[in-house]
Amino acid sequence: MDIKFIERKQLKEKPNFQNLGFGKYTTDYMFEMDWDEERGWHDAKITPYAPIAMDPSCVALHYAQETFEGLKAYRTATGAIKLFRPEMNALRMIKSNERLCMPAFPVEMFVEAVTELVKVEKDWVPSEPETSLYIRPFMFGNEHTLGVHPANTYKFMIICSPSGAYYTEGVNPVKILVEDELVRAAKGGTGFAKCGGNYAGSILGQKKAAAKGCAQVLWLDGVERKYVEEVGTMNMMFKMDGEIYTAPIQGTVLPGVTRDSIIHILKDWGIKVNETSVAIDDLMQAGHDNRLEEAFGTGTAAVISPVGELLYKEDTVTINDFKTGELTQKLYDYLTALQWGEIEDKYNWIVTVC
Repeated sequence: MDIKFIERKQLKEKPNFQNLGFGKYTTDYMFEMDWDEERGWHDAKITPYAPIAMDPSCVALHYAQETFEGLKAYRTATGAIKLFRPEMNALRMIKSNERLCMPAFPVEMFVEAVTELVKVEKDWVPSEPETSLYIRPFMFGNEHTLGVHPANTYKFMIICSPSGAYYTEGVNPVKILVEDELVRAAKGGTGFAKCGGNYAGSILGQKKAAAKGCAQVLWLDGVERKYVEEVGTMNMMFKMDGEIYTAPIQGTVLPGVTRDSIIHILKDWGIKVNETSVAIDDLMQAGHDNRLEEAFGTGTAAVISPVGELLYKEDTVTINDFKTGELTQKLYDYLTALQWGEIEDKYNWIVTVC
């Protein structure tokens, strides 16, 4: 791509990289590119981070034609900056866009746009333990109309945020509320797509969880309210009788990049992974029978988050004495070591930026 660079007159003062939180700060620059039916993708540029000019009738504001992704840049001990499987995020965004009748942003362009922006923002990639540069590509329809139809113009953008751990608890067990009334997704809907509407619809469940002292919501299937699917910000995995169980990718669960990576690693370690529907009643009974050995969520933001307690209706199950499981910790240590360049990348998942 021919990417125009517009230099900022004055750079921002950087925050304390030892106390970042998650998503609180934005970097100096952003990437943007436009699409229309005549020219396709055009006018790629890296420009100073600034508010977006948007017409009040912009279709994204009214009909939610919007998708996004999330990935990270990591600084290794040698000072090199790496990305983790960015092509997977690009492919997932294409699938999300297909569902929302939005144009595809090609994989090669996606990876190039991310790489070039991170190169410009290399001083914003922190080196403190557990920190990274969170990268948020997103796309939205920006046609000015109140008619309900696919927009005829779109904007693709990337912004970045130096961040610490997603959960303040760190790699420590959290409590999860199993939601049995509200529905996040149903087959035929947008559950597999990474679009803002899915997350907006999950916030009420999150509020219910917070009121009960829980960090997240575990959603059940939208038809029978019987089968475990995913947490609002993570895919879920359960270790029962020495095997891993996780919900299948059948249109209602986000195909997580971390999920896919963990499944690859587990299979390499000789651990059986069952991508199958698990009934919540069976899961809770396994907890009471001490057959539910470990539970953890997987996602780009949190990486791996152990679950120490499940609350379902009037029932509560404590998992592994509310301690991080041995396999959970081993997976976290291995995957983060891979992402930060501390061990060999035998999967060819790492892309070097600079």
